Amino acid sequence: MRLDEDPAVVHREVAGGFTRLVDGAAADSWDAAAPVEGWAARDVVRHLVEWFPAFLQSGAGVSLPAGPSVDDDPVAAWKVHADGVQALLDDPATADLVLSNPHIGDVPLPEAVSRFYTADVFMHSWDLATATGQPHGLDQDAAATMLAGMEPIDEMLRQSGQYGAKVDVPADADPVTRLMGFIGRDPGRAG
Repeated sequence: MRLDEDPAVVHREVAGGFTRLVDGAAADSWDAAAPVEGWAARDVVRHLVEWFPAFLQSGAGVSLPAGPSVDDDPVAAWKVHADGVQALLDDPATADLVLSNPHIGDVPLPEAVSRFYTADVFMHSWDLATATGQPHGLDQDAAATMLAGMEPIDEMLRQSGQYGAKVDVPADADPVTRLMGFIGRDPGRAG
């Protein structure tokens, strides 16, 4: 997978991988501890379905369809959300929309979705896989590209509070393992 492809194509693949993990989670695994401190598996889904709609609404005036509560049905909550994002990206009218944010400035909406949201889904796929005991299935080339883009802004990322302290990994580790260590996850806990 190439992260510089059409944002709709990239989202379809990344969100599809997350959907496979959501569908593969055992009913009793939603309360299992996730690699993010204080989170359970359902909180990984909650994070994705709760932060992004507000980001879209405030930055572009775009509303996504609301699904059921993650507490009531994490599978349906994710699917309604992911389908809404995909419909947004598939709509030719969105190509001309701009997302405005005080931290990132004005960015074409499809690019903003790809850079901030789809990348987040990619990284949190590892968290959900780990929490639910499934293989992550993440694309190694995409992980390498993402890591290469994040390393130069390491200090800014740490200051944002969104990433934990780096976790050391072997120098010859695969790109997914290196990415997870970079963002503060313990790759020794991989699912």
